[in-house]
Amino acid sequence: MTQQPYPYSAPVPPPPPSGRWQPERVDPVPGTEFGLVQLRVEPITSGLAIGSLLAGIAAILVSFLVLCFGLLGADGGWGALVAGAFTLLSVIGGVGAIVVGLVARRQIRGSGTSGQVRFTGRGLAIAGISCGAAGAGIALGALALALVLQLSSSGT
Repeated sequence: MTQQPYPYSAPVPPPPPSGRWQPERVDPVPGTEFGLVQLRVEPITSGLAIGSLLAGIAAILVSFLVLCFGLLGADGGWGALVAGAFTLLSVIGGVGAIVVGLVARRQIRGSGTSGQVRFTGRGLAIAGISCGAAGAGIALGALALALVLQLSSSGT
């Protein structure tokens, strides 16, 4: 009769990780049979970058309203006034998109060290900065055009 060296069975290994929780590394704790598990953190798209892009697109859309109202109201004498109000809105949105985009780029650049959340979306942040600048520029150009058209139509 053979005798087993130990009266219990071999330990059962833990099930393989599933879903989002996957270990990045396991550090053994000295003097014990335990280990410290550091989980891998999935990258997250920066909300600031998304907000920057949305604000930039809104600035472009509002700048086209500046152009439309400036052209339509030039003969009536109200075009420059309404275009000026929408220009203010477009410039505020464009500057906001630029500022938030720059903050998002800094957030993305500073993230990703071991054990921290890694942010992605650098391209979204750059697109938001570009759209914000384009929207503010188009709005200011359209306001200048509306003022020139209104002054030329009132002078004749």
